[in-house]
Amino acid sequence: MLRSRYCLCVLCVTLGAVLALMLFFLAPRPAGAADPQPAATAPVSFINDVAPILKENCFGCHGAKNPKGKLDMTKFASFQKGGTKDAPFHAGQPDASLVIDLLKGADTRMPPKDVADPLPPAKIAVIEQWIKEGAKLDAGIDEKADLVKELCLRWTPPVPPITYAFPVTVTALAFTPDGKQVVASGHHELTVWDASTGKLVKRIRTRARRALAMVFLPDGKLAVAGGRPGEEGDVRVYDINGGTPKTVDGVAYLDGVDDKAVMLKQLLDADDEVLCLALSPDGKKLASGGCDRIVNVWDISGGALNAKLEQSIENHADWVFALAFSADDKFLVTGSRDKTAKMWDLEHKESVLTFPDHQAPVYGVAIKPDGKTGFSAGDDNQVRAWNTQGDQAAKQTRTSGGHGKTITKLVVVPKQPLLVTASADDTVRIWNEDNGSAVKTLSGHTDYVYALAVSPDGTQIASGSFNGEVKIWKTADGSAVKAFNASPGLAAPAPPTPPK
Repeated sequence: MLRSRYCLCVLCVTLGAVLALMLFFLAPRPAGAADPQPAATAPVSFINDVAPILKENCFGCHGAKNPKGKLDMTKFASFQKGGTKDAPFHAGQPDASLVIDLLKGADTRMPPKDVADPLPPAKIAVIEQWIKEGAKLDAGIDEKADLVKELCLRWTPPVPPITYAFPVTVTALAFTPDGKQVVASGHHELTVWDASTGKLVKRIRTRARRALAMVFLPDGKLAVAGGRPGEEGDVRVYDINGGTPKTVDGVAYLDGVDDKAVMLKQLLDADDEVLCLALSPDGKKLASGGCDRIVNVWDISGGALNAKLEQSIENHADWVFALAFSADDKFLVTGSRDKTAKMWDLEHKESVLTFPDHQAPVYGVAIKPDGKTGFSAGDDNQVRAWNTQGDQAAKQTRTSGGHGKTITKLVVVPKQPLLVTASADDTVRIWNEDNGSAVKTLSGHTDYVYALAVSPDGTQIASGSFNGEVKIWKTADGSAVKAFNASPGLAAPAPPTPPK
């Protein structure tokens, strides 16, 4: 009955509106009344209307690196000039413009049929109208400017949801310096949780869609690496206790996008995500690696605000997933999607070894305090140990198995000969780094484990998974301390209905 009554009311309202419109349009007009004029429409903007369409549908094949048909569409000047074929467009003549012919083409069209669906007619109409209006570039933009960066400058990150409708994947974790709280990655935010109670205490909005690595610096500030996949990447430094928070229901909200008392410094601006961070044991150097294959090393001895980029290292053929400094701060071990672990001499700025035995992407690396043994783990489900010095450098000494699927993270426990791994087999494992033996298996996650952190004193381990679960464990015996879902406001799943 309620649904029928609602439909009847809608019908009445609709009929009433139609009758009102008929009376309005059929009523005689006052003498001398002019015909109504259509509302003026703003000219089509290249940077606001056309460039986003090109970026979404064309830049993948017609980017700055090896553009197909030698047509680079990421700069207005090169787009206007064209590639091996005729100029893509002729100002004022959409019907004579090659780009329109290709977008509408039945046989030969762009994007190609085997790459993507055709552009919707509404988007093609925007480009047509722009050409018809003169195909102008917006005032104040250099015709040789990188359009990807211009679009990034104009992009505004969304406000994180107050209540998550779905679990957010935990891709990074970090204990606060006192070990009492855990910072977790969220959707365009960082969330801070009480480690003993699992209570949410703080939310910090960020530009990055997701954080992929976090490390607290000696001054208590938090360095975060992340970005937006395929869009941009960055390393930023936050004061999670700075700014003027707004408190709602006991949770403090901070603006890490526009509040300069919260987001203190941007160290890196990249074209794609930054995947890993490492802090040197003496706290004077910070390193990052990411999708651009570049490892950047900063001198932060004067504080993050005075950070100086010391060197940018291109030592891998693919994404860099993991970093670790040697105990003497002289070497950097790296792991990559190119299926190798490598060691870099920071003082002499040269590669000293390559460990190739995984034959699979390497997601985690570490180096023993004495500097003689390197560790790496990855897509082959193994923790491998190898020599770092002498004639046997890069020679494998042992492997440790046990995980049933990819090892996604590898971290060390401070001041203890222990390694900790996370895996897609839903477990966390503790290993003896001296002999490679398995110490504990931490079970209880119900999805892939992607994030790991160890408290500064080494007594606790935090792990985070694909379905938002965060678990806190005691290092000593592997017992569970606390578990919670790091998706603010997410309703607990309904209990299963018992069979009748």
